[in-house]
Amino acid sequence: MDTPLVSIQAVHKRFGDLEVLRGVSLDVARGEVICIIGPSGSGKSTLLRCVNALVRPESGRITVAGIDVTAAKLDPIALRRRVGMVFQQYNLFPHRTALQNVMMAPVSVLKQDKREVEARARALMAKVRLQGKEGAYPGELSGGQQQRVAIARSLCMQPDVMLFDEVTAALDPETVKEVLVTIRDLAEEGMTCLLVTHEMGFARDLADHVYFTDRGVIVEHAPPAEFFGNPKDARTREFLGQVL
Repeated sequence: MDTPLVSIQAVHKRFGDLEVLRGVSLDVARGEVICIIGPSGSGKSTLLRCVNALVRPESGRITVAGIDVTAAKLDPIALRRRVGMVFQQYNLFPHRTALQNVMMAPVSVLKQDKREVEARARALMAKVRLQGKEGAYPGELSGGQQQRVAIARSLCMQPDVMLFDEVTAALDPETVKEVLVTIRDLAEEGMTCLLVTHEMGFARDLADHVYFTDRGVIVEHAPPAEFFGNPKDARTREFLGQVL
């Protein structure tokens, strides 16, 4: 088997007395789409934040594209080149245009050539179906449009893997679909994706593998047809009975 692009091994994380992750392990192959589902507070978002070094686990090991994310002397910029992350809140700079938001990190952090980055950013704006919105400010865009700008911004760093943390949770139902279509396009082009999502139909259709977490552990995981069609664990069946 090829070395996984993302490897999470026996990760533990606590906040005060609350142990949020209790020995979580999973591997993600290059080009694979993984969906993590589960109730609120089950550790899903914390796990993604550990992968992107926004949160440091107490123990365990995480590697992304050969980078040891849990190393004491991690180079965060090297990791940001490899891992893109899109959050529930768009976190766009309100005083910058959509195009400027997309261009900022490669120009400011990676010191890449501005003309080259602009060409890439314009192509990405087209990819996320926002042609003609390059000069718009975030306040002039819908929530779904802002979230697609955030996706383009992460892609402009040319990452190996994209992390999506409940990216449709703050959107109204009409704009959820346009964001999911954008993620679907990325997945179909071969981008490695790790998603925390409440969109069960999306997980069923797009994921290569679905993980169900509860109280900081992975209760069950399987390919979507098996996971949704014949869940083995009683807790999984209970959860799916509430959300499907």
